[in-house]
Amino acid sequence: MSDSERAPESVAVPVAPSATIGTGPRNGKGPTNGEGPTIGNGTANGNGHHHGPTLRHELLVALRQLGPSSPGRLTDRVGVSRTGVLQQLRVLELDGLVSRRTERHGVGRPRHLYDVTPVAQNLFPTNYDGLAAGLLAAIDAVGGRPLVERVFESRREQIAERMRGRLAERVGAGAPLLERVRELAVIQDEQGYLCGAELQDDGSVRLTEHNCAIFNVAAGDGAACASELRLFAEVLDADVVRETHIAAGDRCCTYRIAERDIARRDDLSAGAAIEGVGAP
Repeated sequence: MSDSERAPESVAVPVAPSATIGTGPRNGKGPTNGEGPTIGNGTANGNGHHHGPTLRHELLVALRQLGPSSPGRLTDRVGVSRTGVLQQLRVLELDGLVSRRTERHGVGRPRHLYDVTPVAQNLFPTNYDGLAAGLLAAIDAVGGRPLVERVFESRREQIAERMRGRLAERVGAGAPLLERVRELAVIQDEQGYLCGAELQDDGSVRLTEHNCAIFNVAAGDGAACASELRLFAEVLDADVVRETHIAAGDRCCTYRIAERDIARRDDLSAGAAIEGVGAP
């Protein structure tokens, strides 16, 4: 099949934006370079033919390394049939992960060149967690703990402003505690925390984060989690107590959230600080 021949239309196989291209068996010879979960878990079978997920992974890595390439060049790189390469390129193109352009050279059929799109960048390994931890260490070296804590405080204020706007827009002022916490859970879930909220028998609400989206930072500096605790109490105008903690070795982070009584609100508005419950 020539580069210009088109395969029949196929159904796109969505790939979650949060997935990454990383380790995974290649030709049965062990892991490839990179760290993090792979797209799928396919392997080469006994005849040397790659299953779809692993071939898509190898094609994306090859395009990232080689740049715009023809199916023929990619076939030589990954060592599978031209038909198999073209089929997977069509799927990747439908998913928006690969682009295709036509290049003409005099007479004869044009050549198709494929390349990764900016969308595919999200599938490759990143080290944002390491960058954040490194920046905090640098800030500590330059200005000591007071400066680190000021950085977390500034970040908390920025996030709180955005969260208040979101809560005001979605649930409105004076909404019941359960509605406020549920919207907070949606916000946190969007940030990768796998978050949910449940009403408890005593009227309090339990917020659960099944993932820590900033785990390396949180494990390395307790100020991150302390800041989150204060953030929740502030934007919800509620008492917040952390019951379990991923950074301390628990399976998830859970928070018991309850309405503040009137006297307590008066105390807090006067500037009183309550230790250990996440009050601002």
